[in-house]
Order: sequence, then C-alpha cells, then structure tokens
Amino acid sequence: MPLTAIDLTTALIVIDLQRGIANLPSAPPLSGILDRTRELLDAFRAKGLPVVLVNVTGRPPGRTEQGPRATSTLAPDWAELLPELEQQPGDILVTKQSWGAFAMTDLEAQLKAKGVTQVVVTGVATSVGVEATARQAYELGYHVTLALDAMADLRAEAHEYSIKNVFPRLGETGTTQEILSLLKQRSAAR
Repeated sequence: MPLTAIDLTTALIVIDLQRGIANLPSAPPLSGILDRTRELLDAFRAKGLPVVLVNVTGRPPGRTEQGPRATSTLAPDWAELLPELEQQPGDILVTKQSWGAFAMTDLEAQLKAKGVTQVVVTGVATSVGVEATARQAYELGYHVTLALDAMADLRAEAHEYSIKNVFPRLGETGTTQEILSLLKQRSAAR
C-alpha cells in the first residue's frame, strides 16, 4: 500500500548512525543509507520540522541469555554521530540505553511539546533500533512512516522480516523519494 500522507508536524528520527556501529566488522554498507538519510535531513531541516538524532551508549540492566555486554570496552568514540549527519543546534539529540528511542528517554515529551503527530524513522539496525522505535511510537499513538531505503541491518534476513512482516502493522512504508514527494506536496498545499 502506498504512503498516504505526511502530517503538518512530522519529526524525522534517525537511529544509531554512529561511529561504533558503523565500524563494526559485521556492519552493513552505510553509504547509500547515509545519502538517503541526508536527503531527508536536509528536507526536514529546510521545512523547520523536528529532527531527532539518536545514539546508543549501552543497554538496559536486565538479564539475557547472551549475558551483559561490557560497555567499558567500547571505543571512546563509540557513540559519536557520523559526521555525514551534520548535527545542527536545533536537532534533538537522544542518547539511549535500550533498543528503542522512547524507552527511558524524554523523547516523547520533546515531541509532544512540539505538537508532533507523525514520525519518519530511518537508521540501523532495521530489526533492532529502528523496529523498537517504530513499535514504541506506534504504541504512543504516533503515525509511523518507515523509509525502507534509508535503513540497514547486520543480517539481511532480519531486515527483510521487519520490512515484510512487522512494519506494515506499525505504520506506512515507502522510499525516501516517496516521503520527500509527500513532504513537498504537503508544503504546497499549505
């Protein structure tokens, strides 16, 4: 089903495009993802719409079968956003300790204060940070749009599963160009 609309107050949420993840040996190629994310960033910033840049510095303290990840072994620049994002003073920066950007952060309060009703989500990893953030946004009542060509995963099968089976239940999906086109139409209709 094609995308239907971009609300008047839509925020762009960019998940975990940071040095530590980009430098993982298993990281997917990010050049195309970064190019498309830049297009979205430029468009949202030009229209004065909220931009949220999210990084991750740890994980919640709960036990898992994989055991705890030692955050003390992370490189000093692990959480630095990739320079291609060109962080701006007006951007919202969210540092998270979990998969999703809303859990244990003030993101919901910041978006509500700006009157945001819809979010466009991009970044890495599709099946982890992007999916968790989309699930949380959906559960909080936001319209969710997922830019499928501006996200990647460490595992191709996980990426495909999220795109085909999860995302259609959480919101609308489309390409960067489809989102930009709707954003342009929305502006022209104002």
